[in-house]
Amino acid sequence: MSAMPSHVLPSAAKLSHALGSLHRQVPLTGTGLESVQRHLSEDVAPAFNAGSQSSRYYGFVTGGATPAAVFADNMVTEYDQNVQVHLPNETIATDVEAASLDMICDLLGFWNKDFPHRTYTTGATASNIIGLACGREYVISAAAARNGTIANVSSMGLIAAMRVAELDDIQVLTSVPHSSLRKAASITGLGHDSVRDVGRASEPHLFDSAALKKALETPRTASIIVVSCSEVNSGLFATSEDDMTNLVDLAKKYGAWIHVDAAFGLLARILPDDNSDYKTLKSGVKGLEYADSIAADAHKLFNVPYDCGILLSRHLDIGTAVFQNPGAPYLNAAAGSVPSPLNIGIENSRRFRALPVYANLVAYGREGFVDMLERQIALARIIAAHMIDSDDYELLPLVSGGATKEELLQRVYIIVLFRAKQEALNIELVKKINASRKIYVSGTKWGGQPACRFAISNWQASIDKDWSTVKEVLDSVVNDATVSEA
Repeated sequence: MSAMPSHVLPSAAKLSHALGSLHRQVPLTGTGLESVQRHLSEDVAPAFNAGSQSSRYYGFVTGGATPAAVFADNMVTEYDQNVQVHLPNETIATDVEAASLDMICDLLGFWNKDFPHRTYTTGATASNIIGLACGREYVISAAAARNGTIANVSSMGLIAAMRVAELDDIQVLTSVPHSSLRKAASITGLGHDSVRDVGRASEPHLFDSAALKKALETPRTASIIVVSCSEVNSGLFATSEDDMTNLVDLAKKYGAWIHVDAAFGLLARILPDDNSDYKTLKSGVKGLEYADSIAADAHKLFNVPYDCGILLSRHLDIGTAVFQNPGAPYLNAAAGSVPSPLNIGIENSRRFRALPVYANLVAYGREGFVDMLERQIALARIIAAHMIDSDDYELLPLVSGGATKEELLQRVYIIVLFRAKQEALNIELVKKINASRKIYVSGTKWGGQPACRFAISNWQASIDKDWSTVKEVLDSVVNDATVSEA
């Protein structure tokens, strides 16, 4: 792998040149392999950002791709396996995928038997779609069973199944939901408006137990509970072990399904139990084994190339009912312990996404993954500490009640949410930071005001490599703003 680039964003000149070089019509006579290789390498590639190659790209929780994952991904392209049908006498692809998913469960401390429905997706959005689709099937069937009838969406369709189950509505109850959850709700026929935030007023990432219970008691309404396992803006976790136990009890009582949106929060489970620095984070991922389904992104903290998501579910029968391919005998697979992925996921054909994950797990092992994550957390916390001590910036979300600096840092995972104290600077903060081209951050809003977010997830990240550059850019932005005011 080449050396890490010094800048994370292409220059305006490179972008302009690349745009001018693009073909807009299909040439009558092709330019040939060598010509297109030069075009892509010399014209197009210089205008890409360094989101994967640089440890200082802090936008969108883009993990990057390790050398092992890049090697494996090139093999994926070269061998071009369609992994969706289990054909053990013709290719080992599905067995490799099954082995990698076994390893993921092992890494996370899950029993394989607890999550028999597991597959790869394009990302956490697709995994959320599968989770909600399975949850929709479950809650309607559960409501029908209570009435002594049988109903399922997979055969009858949503409207007919709800009619038989005597349901008027299905609600998705959560706290500070990611936008992809609303998209998943729309795609699965539940609608954007079905997603209802029942977070606390003072700490919106946490469930308001009373509001949740009241919502679950709504007549003729079925419920899917979605846990935000490391909220996208703040990185805070919605639950602790006690909270998950409470959710499980409520779900059993009201026939609800529990889905966990753990796009990047899931990997906190691998942090050492005996390190008190991670006590708060470890609490946020305890009890996840009780969830009905879990969504995660491998192209985030697992540091494999786009696109790669993970779905784990306790209910293989429900997953098969929803995603099976009925009436397609040419897709019949050989019997065995590995279900054909096309019968448990969205696609009928799919890239061999498992191979880069398998390569990373074998190449770096548990200790390697822990080391990556600890370096990312350490960098996030030194940036957060700088915000706490700064006269120019402040760490978000603001916490009342006199929390100590140590207590605030204990909450920091890989996300640092902050803003400038000067309103004028805060409006332009993201633009000014990214104009340096040395680091890249995402813009968001918090409390209705512009805010800025570091998302530290690249496998190369470390205090030694990155902190001095981060501080240099942050200080420069403030100094330039001071000079402009003067």
